[in-house]
Amino acid sequence: MALRRRNDEFFVEIKKGPQVNHQRPSIDVLFHSVAHCAGQNAVGAILTGMGDDGASGLLAMRQAGALTIAQDEATCVVYGMPREAVLIGAATETTPLNQIARRILNAVQKSTGSPAATGAQK
Repeated sequence: MALRRRNDEFFVEIKKGPQVNHQRPSIDVLFHSVAHCAGQNAVGAILTGMGDDGASGLLAMRQAGALTIAQDEATCVVYGMPREAVLIGAATETTPLNQIARRILNAVQKSTGSPAATGAQK
């Protein structure tokens, strides 16, 4: 699974490819494509999970200027994937699970100026 861009439109492409990090789909593949297509206009979050899938892709997103979030250890069932992202410096912040959605919405609202991103009514 990968993010693609055609002119001003984004879409997700799903195709069969090799396993990456023993996974298909691989979050690393998705995150690398987001870094390439959306760059600083993206937000990435890596949540509880085993292994290191997603860490290098999240790092690519951070290097492209995106906000990158790793779930904190205290709220993870398995602190594998977020830990790997934190260890390589891929996460701009670590956040408890119950605050990640709000953090993403706040970042989107800040970048677009849209009150709808926070659920505000007109």
